Amino acid sequence: MTPDTPPPLFTISELASELDISTRTIRFYEEKGLLSPRRSPGNQRLYSRRDRARLKLILRGKRFGYSLTQIAEMIGMAEVDLDEAEQIRRSLAYGEEKLREIAQRLEELRLLEQDILAVRQKLIDRLTHLEGSSSHTHSED
Repeated sequence: MTPDTPPPLFTISELASELDISTRTIRFYEEKGLLSPRRSPGNQRLYSRRDRARLKLILRGKRFGYSLTQIAEMIGMAEVDLDEAEQIRRSLAYGEEKLREIAQRLEELRLLEQDILAVRQKLIDRLTHLEGSSSHTHSED
């Protein structure tokens, strides 16, 4: 790309298709101040590489279970450039919080697994007992 070549721009449809999301989702993030696309002379939204990268970060944050408020604090609002060190501190803090939640859920799942295995064994034992008892009553006939 030469200095005179404008950076590539993406339409909302192109981004939606590429990222497998709806155009409504992209507009929603724009309404929340997370994206700030340019407008063409015909008022069509035009997204820069930066907008595309921010959208990918938003989607990754959602996939990791972060709220839009948390994502906004980590990546900053579209119109405001957050201090990078502050973004990193916030991201680390939210990451630590998410890791604690995951550890708690893993422990809950381990306990649930133990409960299900115990019930399963009781059911197997009972079934074995019932089948053993019914074979004894039939053999006496």
